[in-house]
Amino acid sequence: MTAYIIRRLLYMIPTILVISLIAFIVIDLPPGDYLTSYIVQLESQGVEVTEGLVESLRHRYGLGRPLHVRYFRWIRNIITRGDFGMSFGYNRPARDLIRERIPMTMVVAFSTLFFTYVVAIPIGIYSAVKQYSIGDYLFTSLGFLGLSIPNFLLALVLMFLGYTYFDMSIGGLFSTEFRHAPWSLARFVDLLKHLIIPVIVVGTAGTASMIRIMRGVLLDELGKNYVNTARSKGVREFNVILKHAVRIAVNPLISQAAFQLPMIISGAAITAIVLSLPTTGPMLLEALQTQDMYLAGGLIFILSILTVIGTFLSDILLAWMDPRISYE
Repeated sequence: MTAYIIRRLLYMIPTILVISLIAFIVIDLPPGDYLTSYIVQLESQGVEVTEGLVESLRHRYGLGRPLHVRYFRWIRNIITRGDFGMSFGYNRPARDLIRERIPMTMVVAFSTLFFTYVVAIPIGIYSAVKQYSIGDYLFTSLGFLGLSIPNFLLALVLMFLGYTYFDMSIGGLFSTEFRHAPWSLARFVDLLKHLIIPVIVVGTAGTASMIRIMRGVLLDELGKNYVNTARSKGVREFNVILKHAVRIAVNPLISQAAFQLPMIISGAAITAIVLSLPTTGPMLLEALQTQDMYLAGGLIFILSILTVIGTFLSDILLAWMDPRISYE
């Protein structure tokens, strides 16, 4: 097991480097750069843009160097100093901007992931065990509804209902009086109250998908010989389902955890904008639109690391839960 973990950790290093290179190239592909947009903005404000100013700005933002030089300098600074470069738009170190958004992003992401599995697994088990029952049809219909409704549309509907019928403003993660206040029990409770809506909105599609996966895999497992053998030996039906079939059926859900976390973080950008959430999603979208390449590259790099780490953890958990999986 130890050798397997070490080998997987070593595989992660070149994987992350290759992903960072691809991300940096893709961000640089669109014509023009941040300086082009910035010059247009200056001219629209009536500022005279001279050649000297252009060269000064190009030198300041490091845009005059070839792509490979900029990449190697960027990745070297990340590895040696944890420096992601300067954000063009904010004129601040990208590291500081990412550090400000990551904590709340992680809170929303892990809360949503927890909500997804806590809701999806029991409902999936019920739908499989009570196949074609009224409850199964009801949860199936709700599952298809959850998959078909875009998250941002659900957010808009909840905001409208909350404001119209309950006279409450749905948005953000804190009330006005706690937004910039130091941490306290009251601020933590306020966060939990505001966290319910984002978690439900962001987790709806993932939960619906997980329910369908759990139901389908468990139905397949319940028809296999080892389940019939356990029943013929007089094992209680409760133990047959939970200790035998469910233990195998949850494997696809565990492997999905590797991709659910970064999908929640990056896929909730529009929802975060609608709900005014202080997460990395809106910042990443803005950085991509303005070609703020060091900020966008830093955020994508963090998401890539999350994906790789998530894959690593899910593989370790799968190998631990399923004895049929080999470490070789």
